[in-house]
Amino acid sequence: MNVLVDTSVWSLALRRNVSVHPVSARLEDLIVEGRAAIIGPVRQELLSGVKVDAQFELLKGKLRAFPDIELKTEDHEEAARFFNLCRTNGIQGSNTDFLICAVAARRELPIFTTDHVFDRFTQHIPISLYA
Repeated sequence: MNVLVDTSVWSLALRRNVSVHPVSARLEDLIVEGRAAIIGPVRQELLSGVKVDAQFELLKGKLRAFPDIELKTEDHEEAARFFNLCRTNGIQGSNTDFLICAVAARRELPIFTTDHVFDRFTQHIPISLYA
C-alpha cells in the first residue's frame, strides 16, 4: 500500500542535511519499496522559498521521480468539508493539510507526517497515520 507523504517529512529528508534521522530512514524505505506518494500542493510547498536556483533545480529534479496523485474536484470539496468540521471542533490546519487528508481518505492511504496537528485531525475525520 502506498503512503501519502506530508511536506514535513519530505522537507526533513530532502531540504535539510539530516542523513541519520529515523524519519528520513523510514521515507527512504518507502521510496525503495516504491510506496512514497505525493500531491502537487506538497511539491509546491517544498519548492517554495528555495532561494538558490541551483538548489531549486536539484530539489525539483529529485521530486520529479515521484508522480503527483491526481487531484479531483471531490478532493477539494472534501478538504473544505474537513476544514469546516475540524474548525467547528476547535482544530486549525492549512488548506494543504486538509487536501492531504481528503486525498488520503479517498484513496485509503495512510499519511506520513511529523506534524502533530494530524493526530488531532484523526479524532474527527476518517484518516489514518503511517506509524
